[in-house]
Amino acid sequence: MSLAPPPFDPELAAVLDSLKEVLTPGLALEDIDGLRNGPAAAALAEIDFTMDGAFDVEQRTVPGPENAPDIPLLICRPTTPTPPHPRPVVYYVHGGGMVIGDNRSGVTVPLGWAKELDAVVVSVGYRLAPEHPHPAPVEDVYAGLVWTAKHTAELGADAERIVIAGTSAGGGLAAALALLSRDRQGPRVIGQLLMCPMLDDRNDTPSGHQMTGVGIWDRTANETGWTALLGASRGGPDVSPYAAPARAEDLTGLPPAFLDVGSTETFRDEVVTYADRLWQAGGSAELHVWPGGFHSFAGFAPQARLSQSALAAQLDWLRRLLGDSED
Repeated sequence: MSLAPPPFDPELAAVLDSLKEVLTPGLALEDIDGLRNGPAAAALAEIDFTMDGAFDVEQRTVPGPENAPDIPLLICRPTTPTPPHPRPVVYYVHGGGMVIGDNRSGVTVPLGWAKELDAVVVSVGYRLAPEHPHPAPVEDVYAGLVWTAKHTAELGADAERIVIAGTSAGGGLAAALALLSRDRQGPRVIGQLLMCPMLDDRNDTPSGHQMTGVGIWDRTANETGWTALLGASRGGPDVSPYAAPARAEDLTGLPPAFLDVGSTETFRDEVVTYADRLWQAGGSAELHVWPGGFHSFAGFAPQARLSQSALAAQLDWLRRLLGDSED
């Protein structure tokens, strides 16, 4: 028997209703081009990434993975006077189901944190599926982190205080990045902030089934995104944990994690399970399941009361993480 989804937060339900004309729950491969060139993409050009002059903003191209194209970084540095100690870095990975978006997508959220924390934001662009399947996206994200860690002095930033963060597909890539950097003994990051992360290609959780046809990213869309990334191997026995972090057998030795997710979204159960496995592996994790939250609600409706609570919790975790690192 299929179960009805939990109720949406009333304030968010009204926002979700207003988004129906531009965002629908399902996504097919043939819809990708339209989304890439649709209203959301055009809206990015209207955003003031300086945040009313709070940041100097630079688009820079840096070396990508070996034998692969260069990658774009959006670098945002505070315009406030240089502090006595180098600034922390938020290394951000955008969302978009592995198939849409660029390094400007969703950056207003980490810029909000950075304005409060006097931090540098580096947002990485990566090649998109299906044209560029796994491992292209995660290798691009890793190459961008390597460049950032090597150039922190140039950025006025602290190589010992890099936090990786991501939303949705970017949250999954950030989790994969933590695994990859651990296993390659790559750049040291002090935390991973995973917002509604896309972690499990098997797409068979109770929340996935509950949310079929509901919200803005349902089980059909999720299958499309994972199939674009993995092709016929999606859901099979040989999927890499660097593609789908839920497949990782060993979650020891990872940086402290913050994970949050809405109760009314496809990714709810896989995020809860991942946090539980981090604890079982002896790791540090803070988990929030926001009642009535749809997928990426804080990005779509930042003024809603539940969004304000979620954004405050993220900022509070970052304050504690960065404060502890200076003790």
